[in-house]
Amino acid sequence: MPTPLKAATTLAAVLLLILTAAAPAQAANPATKPPVSGSLGTYNVTGVYVAGVSSGGYMATQLHVAYSSRIRGAAVFAAGPYYCSQNTVAQALYGCGDNRYPTNVGALQAYTRTWATYGWVDPVGNLSGDPVYVFHGGNDTTVKKSVTDDLVRYYQHFGASVQYDSGSAAGHSWVTPYGTLGCAATASPYLNDCGIDPQNALLRKLLGGVNAPNTGALGGSLIRFSQNTFAVNGWANGLSMDANGYAYVPSACAAGQSCRLLVALHGCVQSAATVGTAFVDRANLNQYADTNNLIILYPQASTSLSNPNGCWDWWGYLGATNFPIKGGAQVETIMNMVRRLDG
Repeated sequence: MPTPLKAATTLAAVLLLILTAAAPAQAANPATKPPVSGSLGTYNVTGVYVAGVSSGGYMATQLHVAYSSRIRGAAVFAAGPYYCSQNTVAQALYGCGDNRYPTNVGALQAYTRTWATYGWVDPVGNLSGDPVYVFHGGNDTTVKKSVTDDLVRYYQHFGASVQYDSGSAAGHSWVTPYGTLGCAATASPYLNDCGIDPQNALLRKLLGGVNAPNTGALGGSLIRFSQNTFAVNGWANGLSMDANGYAYVPSACAAGQSCRLLVALHGCVQSAATVGTAFVDRANLNQYADTNNLIILYPQASTSLSNPNGCWDWWGYLGATNFPIKGGAQVETIMNMVRRLDG
């Protein structure tokens, strides 16, 4: 028979195990750099890529398709195919989200081909062979899997090399080891920890290989710059964009080494105006930037009367029909930033 002391010790150990298992996991805290005010410089950039989540995923695809001669690949989380909304709010909500209005992917492909003949987007042949990484979580009911399936089909039609990651239980979010929410959540700040590292996968896909991330102090600089400088109208707020954007520049890139550039686009209700630098700090991109000579550009949308959730314009809320093509206000503003960085 166990002694009372041994029994008490055993019971305490069991209770500790139960409490530990029940307690929510603490989010890993990444090393961060406080932003410093400055301006975007010009660097020795050898390739440009885009990535985004939710509305940022739709914007990433718009940038890639419109400027496929310059942008070499895309990573898209929780979004659907190019021009899914077809300039209609109802289609954006009910066709490109819960798929109540199924999207005609063939029609979207036809639009793309026609617009390429007009020069509104770059020749579709540029998309052939481009690396594309697509992520969809099993608990994402904001953008259903069938919608993201359409994105995969859209890209495959043009010959892109697509890697589709749909095996996790993620909610509608950017999944990162530094996520502050559980995997299945769909809630602010939409940064979920699923015990995986999709950034390693997406960078391997886009870049062809990737070095392990920097898990220590960051060696680069986080620059806070004026987006007004790059806004096509000179006033970012008038385009539902914040006055400031961010760019993480590794020290090697600042010293003149050849580097690649990744444009990272937050989702709705995820801009700095809403969640501060949570996406910038926790996207798990700056860590890889340090060890892979990779500049990360973080443009920032903002709220407005027509855009209360601070989304990127992928359905025409700015009132212009050219939002997904060359000349689109936000597309050109972001590309102006790319042009500065890329020289």
